[in-house]
Amino acid sequence: MIRLLASAALLTLAACAGGPSGRAAGAPPLQSVTDFKPDRYLGTWYEIARYPNSFQRHCEGVTVSYVARDNGTIGVSNVCGFGTKSGKPRTAKGTARPIEGSNGSRLAVNFAPVPLPKGQGNYWVLYVDTDYQHALVGSPSGKYLWMLARAPEIRPEVRDDLNAAATDAGYDLSLLKDTEQR
Repeated sequence: MIRLLASAALLTLAACAGGPSGRAAGAPPLQSVTDFKPDRYLGTWYEIARYPNSFQRHCEGVTVSYVARDNGTIGVSNVCGFGTKSGKPRTAKGTARPIEGSNGSRLAVNFAPVPLPKGQGNYWVLYVDTDYQHALVGSPSGKYLWMLARAPEIRPEVRDDLNAAATDAGYDLSLLKDTEQR
């Protein structure tokens, strides 16, 4: 009996350690943008909203910049103000590798000095408008979701479009935290 209880406790802890998914259990399979133009996605984006996560704790005024590298990878630089949009800047630099067959809309992104993950990638562009001014990015696990824009603020109808894209992908909008930009 003690072994059974210990096994159940370990399974419960393992399930909790992975963190909750923000996607509905019955959501359709996640799809990234099929007609993606990676060169148009490069440059600086402002974070409009995100699912809260440990690596962005106390971050406001978040921007992310993508730069193509000669070796086919993409340099990633995240900058945020600690505590407030004008707080002490924190920067995280990483590398993104496009996943083969995704036309660049699925990336394996890594901010640690270890090899990039293999497989399906952990950063999928789920929606981008035709002018590449607004984007929705998520992870296949459903734990991460970001709304991005080329400007620090967006119009309500643009937010409606991003909300609709997130809902269509099975994400729970109630988990989103708006990012302080202005």
